[in-house]
Amino acid sequence: MKKIGFIGTGVMGSSIVKHLLKAGYPVNIYNRTKSKTDELVSLGAAWVENPAAVTEKSDIVFTIVGYPKDVEETYFGEKGIFQAATADHILVDMTTSTPSLALKIYEAGKEKGISVLDAPVSGGDLGAQKGTLTIMVGGDEAAYAKAEPIFEVFSSKVNLQGSAGKGQHTKMANQIMIAGTMTGMTELLVYADAAELNLDKVLDTVGGGSANNWSLTNYGPRILREDFSPGFFVKHFVKDLKIALDEAKKLGIELPSTALAEQLYEKLEKNGHGEDGTQAFIKLWWPEGKRPIK
Repeated sequence: MKKIGFIGTGVMGSSIVKHLLKAGYPVNIYNRTKSKTDELVSLGAAWVENPAAVTEKSDIVFTIVGYPKDVEETYFGEKGIFQAATADHILVDMTTSTPSLALKIYEAGKEKGISVLDAPVSGGDLGAQKGTLTIMVGGDEAAYAKAEPIFEVFSSKVNLQGSAGKGQHTKMANQIMIAGTMTGMTELLVYADAAELNLDKVLDTVGGGSANNWSLTNYGPRILREDFSPGFFVKHFVKDLKIALDEAKKLGIELPSTALAEQLYEKLEKNGHGEDGTQAFIKLWWPEGKRPIK
């Protein structure tokens, strides 16, 4: 079996690595905070000291880090992936990043004969835990064909969207949709509460009709349990929406609803909730994360 390198073992990465280990793949891991890899090492993963060293020991290298600047450092830094990658490697960035950076990494790989894919994911922490992520891939068909069996270990849907950067563009489309469902789901709860409805019954009822969506099903109950643990960080969603709006500007289009969602989520982050999950959006109306006492 191919030796896998995995860089970034946060909320998403740690669950993905567990699926790879369970499937029998040897996995070399690196994370800036080493303690976050302890459980994975106990399960059989091998800790390696930096991205270049991970690459030396692996056939295919996956990355899922925080921000575009982190992606840049991971690939192009002094101890980055490109310091060790050769034509035998396949490099896969699953971070939600910019299409332009995906293209830059692809072109840098192409110069050295290295296969590169941009493959951001959707499905949150639950999708990662269950192995049912959706993967949106940009890059060459030959590289995709080689990576696809590994993608299938931790996903329920994976598609090649087109050339380098198209995976990231598809993820932006995904985040635009989520911005709408999160604002709609939250305002539904605020309205229903103001109207003194039973919120559990409301979620059960509208979830059985045309208003049903992933955010309602997965995040509505978390809000009612006052569970704001991150399936996806507020700070990362702000980053994503800024990327989407920047790309929209380059494409010559306006996205007013997405722009409003970005402003509201940025306000939430400035209020100190950047480390919460995106369902903490409700805190703009319920500051304590609890329904107001009437």
